Amino acid sequence: MAGSLSGKIAFVTGGARGIGRAVALKLATAGCDVAIAYHNSHEEAEAVCNSIRALGRRVLATQADVSDPASVAEAFAEFRKEFDRVDIVISNAAIGVLKPAMELSLKHFRRCMETNALALNSLAQNAVPMMPEGGCLIGLSSLGSVRAIPHYAFIGASKAALESLARGLAQELGHAKRIRVNIVSAGIVDTDALKFFPNREQLLAEYARRTPIGPTLTTEQVADAVYLLCLPEAAMITGHTLVVDGGYCISG
Repeated sequence: MAGSLSGKIAFVTGGARGIGRAVALKLATAGCDVAIAYHNSHEEAEAVCNSIRALGRRVLATQADVSDPASVAEAFAEFRKEFDRVDIVISNAAIGVLKPAMELSLKHFRRCMETNALALNSLAQNAVPMMPEGGCLIGLSSLGSVRAIPHYAFIGASKAALESLARGLAQELGHAKRIRVNIVSAGIVDTDALKFFPNREQLLAEYARRTPIGPTLTTEQVADAVYLLCLPEAAMITGHTLVVDGGYCISG
């Protein structure tokens, strides 16, 4: 793997923790220089940057609220001070409120949609002008986009919107600049975010029981899937949602 993406430049949102951190480190290990955007996790972002520097790569950390197009534009203004192009953009940052849909408000819906779906479009608008032909955008989704999960209705709706938006962007940007847009949809990963689920232990146990090649899914395994879609060998894969769940969805 080392050097398989040598010379590429990547921009990863939510890159300080969890899946985003694993993706940033995976791409750096494969040869990418990396910029990570974070919201509140300054110390974690610095730790990731130190790990990437230790690999001999250039790295930048920039604070951004991806739900706000103006904040995304500011992050790219900082990015352009360090890098003259971007080859890979990963839209990973996400947010959600875990409540029954009947208790959720318009504010909750907008926050989910703006952070989890709109962000991909904001990133594309800023990245594409400095992205060469053959570049790629990848969004991170979840099984809640196609399955009913308790207390997950608005998050699931935003992830479904993300996947639909990716298909539209894939068609538009493919014709314009041969840029590919794909989604990686992960199964249940025991990240910090899962700690907020009231039924966390039940979810993990059910996942372990139903997954043919489980019992767990790690952030590094999700990052592996993102990496695969970044490779030149994936040049004809676009508008696709790659499910990484160890076979959970096929088991009933």
